Amino acid sequence: MPNSSMKACFLAARPKTLPAAIVPVWAGCVLAWKVTGKFDLILALCTVLGSIAIQIATNFFNDAIDSHKGADTEKRLGPKRMTASGMMTPAAVIRWALGFLAIAVACGAVLYHARGWPIIAIGIPSLFLSYGYTGGPFPLAYRGMGEIFVVLFFGFVAVCGTVFIQTGLWLPEALLLGAQIGLLSAVMISINNLRDRDEDMQTGKRTMAVRLGRKYGIAIIWAETHLAMFLGLVWYSFGLLPLAIAGAPALLLGLRIVLGVMTTPPGPAYNRYLALGGLQLIAFAGLFHFLAVWR
Repeated sequence: MPNSSMKACFLAARPKTLPAAIVPVWAGCVLAWKVTGKFDLILALCTVLGSIAIQIATNFFNDAIDSHKGADTEKRLGPKRMTASGMMTPAAVIRWALGFLAIAVACGAVLYHARGWPIIAIGIPSLFLSYGYTGGPFPLAYRGMGEIFVVLFFGFVAVCGTVFIQTGLWLPEALLLGAQIGLLSAVMISINNLRDRDEDMQTGKRTMAVRLGRKYGIAIIWAETHLAMFLGLVWYSFGLLPLAIAGAPALLLGLRIVLGVMTTPPGPAYNRYLALGGLQLIAFAGLFHFLAVWR
């Protein structure tokens, strides 16, 4: 494959979004080990590879579908999109998306062999919504449901599913961790939607930022970071109070992000805040891991 094609595929995969796929599995494995002492490396690798593959497939579908719907224009403030820019054809982008879904299915087969039908119940909606996030009869991203989707699938489903895969148990602690990670993952979607609000208004993409306005779009980011932090206090009820501290970096970075979007008009600077959102998620997982091992 020519270098230009490889670069286009790499950019279409949107590597800066991948923490949202990796962190739930990482933290979920840590929680499973902390609570039950169980950890299976093969299942963990299959889980994280499947999660990454679904995330990348979602990004490829998003690239092609947004271009087809006219949602990516020359006024775009975010990174260049491969289909809209002509660097990749729509057919090629869709083929790559289907290829990554095939990888996810292969990983899911291993997980199904280990844990049975719940993997089907988790996997089928996840595979469908990789397309249905921006495509199909009810595209979630175009109906102002992007943040809800992220909290549900990159938070609750990903974390609880990971813990179940590792332990065979549905643990209440996983719901708490899933809520925290889902909220911090949603920060990235909220920043993205706030940055693209003017363009989305013109192209009919009714994101939360479009529906509620810039002021409430900023308030959503503030609420996501603060709620993720203060939910950490619930770890006390599980006898795991030190894990509450894991939200501290999220609060500090979240305040920086909120201050930035409050004082900066939408533009390329928001891409830096988007990167900070990814760093916020990684910092949470890293400190959570450290505290779980340390205590």
